[in-house]
Amino acid sequence: MVLRVLELFSGLGGWRYALDGLGEVVAAYDISDLANATYELNHGHRPLPRELASITAEQISAHGANAWFMSPPCQPFCRMGNKQGLEDPRSQAFLNLMAIFEAAPPDGLVLENVEGFLGSDAHELLGARFRAQGFYWLEYRLCPTSFGIPNRRPRVYVLAARRPFVLQSPPELPPLTLSKFLDSNEDTSLYVSPAELARHGPGMDIVEPGERRSSCFIGGYGSRYVGSGSFLRTPKGVRRFSPSEIARLMGLSDSFRFPPEIPLEKRYKLLGNGLSIPVSRWVLEQLAI
Repeated sequence: MVLRVLELFSGLGGWRYALDGLGEVVAAYDISDLANATYELNHGHRPLPRELASITAEQISAHGANAWFMSPPCQPFCRMGNKQGLEDPRSQAFLNLMAIFEAAPPDGLVLENVEGFLGSDAHELLGARFRAQGFYWLEYRLCPTSFGIPNRRPRVYVLAARRPFVLQSPPELPPLTLSKFLDSNEDTSLYVSPAELARHGPGMDIVEPGERRSSCFIGGYGSRYVGSGSFLRTPKGVRRFSPSEIARLMGLSDSFRFPPEIPLEKRYKLLGNGLSIPVSRWVLEQLAI
C-alpha cells in the first residue's frame, strides 16, 4: 500500500521520521506550540494546531489519507498515571477519533502507547472498531533494547489494515554501549550538585558510559531525579543526559534540533513524549508491504 498518512498527536514528528521512503505525511495534528515549532524546524511543515477531541469526520477525510498513525496521551494508561482510561479527560481525542473511524475508517492504522494500554477500555474499544470494520490487526510489545539501542522504552504497537498480516519476529540485536550515543563535548551545566546527589542519589538510576542499558526517559526528566530516566557517571561526577544524547537513543539523527527559544525542561518533556524511531520503522515496514 502506498501510504498517505495522517500523523495524529504528532509531537516531534517521530512517525514522519520512521515513515521515510515508505510514503508521505499529508497532514499532522498537535496542539502543542512547542512541539509544532520543533516539527516545523526539522520537517519544514507545521502541524495543524487543532484539538482532535472536536475535529469532524469531514475534516479528517478532506486530507485524502489512507492511514492514521497515532500516539495518544499515555497518562490514562501508564504505570505512574491515574489509570482512568477512557474516563480521563485526555482520552477525549481518542474517543472522537474512534467515532470518526467508525464512520469513515482509513485503510490502515498504527498506534503506539505504553504497555498499560493493553487490556484497558481504550484497547477494548479499538478492537471493537477493528472487528466492526473487518480489519486484521497485530499487537506487539517492543523495546529498543532488542534493536541494539541501550535504552529501555517498552511500548505497545497496534498495527491494523484491511488485509491479513504475517506475524514477524523483531530483531534480537545486542545493545551498543552508551558511549556511542554521548556528545563529544558535554554540557557541564547538566552535572548534579553534591547536595542533590546526597539527597536523591540512593533512588537515582546511575549508569556509566561503558554500560549497555539506560532507563526510559520520561517527560519529567528535567525536574525529577527518581523514576524519570538514567543519570550518567563520569570522572567529573554525575550528570543528566543531554537532550541530544536522549534524541540519539531514540533514533533521531544528529541533524535533529530544537528551536533555540525552547528551554531545557521543555526539551526533555518533548523527548519524553516521543517515539523510538527504529522500532516504529520496523512496524511501519509491515504495513507498507
